[in-house]
Amino acid sequence: MAEQQVRMSKEDLEYFKELLLKKREKVVKNLEYLKSVVLDSTTKEASGEHSSYSFHMADQGTDAMEREKAFLFASRDEKYLKQIDEALERIKNGTYGICRVTGKLIDRERLEAVPTTTISVEAKKAQERGGGA
Repeated sequence: MAEQQVRMSKEDLEYFKELLLKKREKVVKNLEYLKSVVLDSTTKEASGEHSSYSFHMADQGTDAMEREKAFLFASRDEKYLKQIDEALERIKNGTYGICRVTGKLIDRERLEAVPTTTISVEAKKAQERGGGA
């Protein structure tokens, strides 16, 4: 009976580290853009820089909706950035790719699809059957 591997190889850890760092860079750039959009829009509104037609209620509503949407996207990206940083920390301490429920290695395909995951497909399905999150 072959013993189950409980740690990823150094090569795999390096591969996923690079993958996560690329994703992190992309998310940080997107966050900077979204924050600049929100800040720019808020600054223009506060300074009265909008043209006279922007005082129309519909235009103000659209501006507010765009700011809200940018804020929601930024919040989502900040959450994802935190998950990426936690995954990078797991790589550092050697626990990356290990399911927190089963203690077994998570399939490479799952990590390719969701590199920040801490749970295997098997455990996720069991949670869903059990009504868990």
